[in-house]
Amino acid sequence: MIFDLIKKRRSVFPSTYINKPIAKADIERILEAANWAPNHKKTEPWRFKVLQGESQVKLGQFLSEKYLEVAEKPKQIKTRKLLENPPKAGAIIAICMQRNANECVPEWEEIAATAMAVQNMWLCTAELGIGSYWSSPGLIKHMDEFFNLNEGEKCLGFFYMGYYDAELPEVTRKPIADKVIWMD
Repeated sequence: MIFDLIKKRRSVFPSTYINKPIAKADIERILEAANWAPNHKKTEPWRFKVLQGESQVKLGQFLSEKYLEVAEKPKQIKTRKLLENPPKAGAIIAICMQRNANECVPEWEEIAATAMAVQNMWLCTAELGIGSYWSSPGLIKHMDEFFNLNEGEKCLGFFYMGYYDAELPEVTRKPIADKVIWMD
């Protein structure tokens, strides 16, 4: 049931991933789920770049070096995490948004559609038993130096994925009644 899957979805961080590759067919299935996200005026703004193997190592090197370059007071632990986390993943999907050239919808709607595509990916990974996590470090504003981004395309973050053997924590939410006003 979709409701159970929604409640089961969790952020699973790279530090808990085990060294097990994710099959290309599973990544393609996850991306196909993303492709069915709702979007206004059929702009389909989501764009993805799949990183595996050496490209993950290069991403970690880029992020750690860029952090050292731009941070006022770089922290050694953050530099190390930026370097070491990408290779721990079974795959990383760079989450990008391609702005519609005609700007026929507001940018926030294109970002929202891309986020809905990511939610579809997240639900799909949860169903497949693959842990995932959306990371959006401040360094994403520099990703045009790493990726060949098109005019109007921007990177919104990274979708880390990996198998894990840790027990996921139970999560609670405040009651929805606390967040809703019924209007007559």
